[in-house]
Amino acid sequence: MNCVRGTGLVNPEGWNQAPRPVWRKSTVCVLRQLRALLWKDLVLEYRTRELLSAMGVFGLLTLVVFNFALDLRAESGEAVIPGVLWSSIAFAGVLGLGRSFAQERDRGSLDGLLLAPVDRGLIYLAKVLANALFMLAAEVVLLGALAILFNLDVLRPALLTPMLLGTLGLAGAGTLLAAVAANTRAREILLPVLLFPLLTPVVIGAVQTTGAVLFGAPLQGTPPWSALLVTYNAVIVALSYIMFDAVLED
Repeated sequence: MNCVRGTGLVNPEGWNQAPRPVWRKSTVCVLRQLRALLWKDLVLEYRTRELLSAMGVFGLLTLVVFNFALDLRAESGEAVIPGVLWSSIAFAGVLGLGRSFAQERDRGSLDGLLLAPVDRGLIYLAKVLANALFMLAAEVVLLGALAILFNLDVLRPALLTPMLLGTLGLAGAGTLLAAVAANTRAREILLPVLLFPLLTPVVIGAVQTTGAVLFGAPLQGTPPWSALLVTYNAVIVALSYIMFDAVLED
């Protein structure tokens, strides 16, 4: 099947048959293009392993620093540990987000992506998925360190909800702002300055939900926080998808 951009018809069977409307095949075309873009990022990371190693080491160092700086083994540690975890995830995520677009700029591969016959929004979605997968891999390491340092049971299926929703929110907002910062000279400074204020709903919702799962806090407040994360992710991803083309053109 051929995916034709900019035309109204597609004829996968040959020229002897009447062409079919593009919308009937557009979903399959989009999924194939998205898969190709995502696979490209995964293969590049597999060859270099720059992002995963940097995010994992930086996240572990942040977690260790918080462990020594705060008395997390005290009774008040239950109220602090979820915030420490998500602070480490946010710091490590910002490092990975900044490097993801910096690599594209340095190698000149972003120009090739812009010339590819795909929608710019698909480039954004592929980057979001790739960044989210890299963050989740780093979070597995951080959760393991958290379990060792504080003797916590992190093997809980309910913990997947805040981890997935929080990671998607961080990747969704951070990917767009990383593309904005990549065009500036002070991209290492500009990205966290722009991103951290925008992540306030994600961090609050993820911390509250994670604390409820880890320490058995009352679950009355958990559904609203989860709903906040879902709403935030839907809004930020939709807006970023629309604006990504204009960001790349600038």
